[in-house]
Amino acid sequence: MRHGAEGPDASPAGGFDLVTLVTDYGPSGGFVGALHAVVDAVVAGRRAVRILDLDHEIPRHDVLLGALRMERSLAYTRPGVHVGVVDPGVGGSRRGIALASGGRVFVGPDNGLLLLAAEAAGELGEAVALESVGLRGRTKTFDGRDLFAPAAAELALGRALSDLGPRLDPAELVRLERPRARRRPDGTLELLVVQVDGFGNVQLAAGATELEDLGPAAVLRRAGAAAGEPLAVQVAETFGDVAEDCPLLLLDSDLALALSVNRGRADELLGGLRVGDRVLAAPGRHEGGLGDR
Repeated sequence: MRHGAEGPDASPAGGFDLVTLVTDYGPSGGFVGALHAVVDAVVAGRRAVRILDLDHEIPRHDVLLGALRMERSLAYTRPGVHVGVVDPGVGGSRRGIALASGGRVFVGPDNGLLLLAAEAAGELGEAVALESVGLRGRTKTFDGRDLFAPAAAELALGRALSDLGPRLDPAELVRLERPRARRRPDGTLELLVVQVDGFGNVQLAAGATELEDLGPAAVLRRAGAAAGEPLAVQVAETFGDVAEDCPLLLLDSDLALALSVNRGRADELLGGLRVGDRVLAAPGRHEGGLGDR
């Protein structure tokens, strides 16, 4: 999906009145507040800029989920400077970058975090390494505050990307492989656990096509040597379609396939599911086809 009608060379010369933030900082510790404070200090008296906190509870160091959250939030935000900070490589050799796409600008580490959202916005445009911006006395461990927040503020004020550092070839930026369902030779679907939310819903790397392939019921098993017993589940549209405490598969609000329990926790099923685990799924009538071969 493309968001925005402007081409790859759309310039932020006029600046932006919106800065959005997606991080793995969590709500405590003052990290998020520091980003707000830096942006506010840079733009103070020069432009009114709204700072919108989209998500600060990405699981620690989960760059892939951070990238997916940034991409998904794009459909609900107007163009602005979109900052992402899920950065286990902070202080190392990875670059800080800013990237234009679809009349928006994306700021963060060059670790794949920004590319899914930037490509969803439109054709990739100018990209730069952030070498001519940042707080005086920049530290090695907090680029969110010392590099990305001041870069975002300068871009919001209308500073050109080329002023922030040398140009980069967008084709050479770090990319993440989008997680997808894998179909095994026996027809079984192998699905990656992408996220577990606060309600215990388990989002899988699949969507409407895979849900349709499974039919009205499915049998799930955890992949691996200690696969355990299979789990029979109903395919439904919403939690209330099944009895309380019953498991189900449905499309969640991201239109991703999710394992849920009506008023319960799906992450406690199949021996306990966490991000990075793999689940095998087959139509219920093919229960015998779930062997982890």
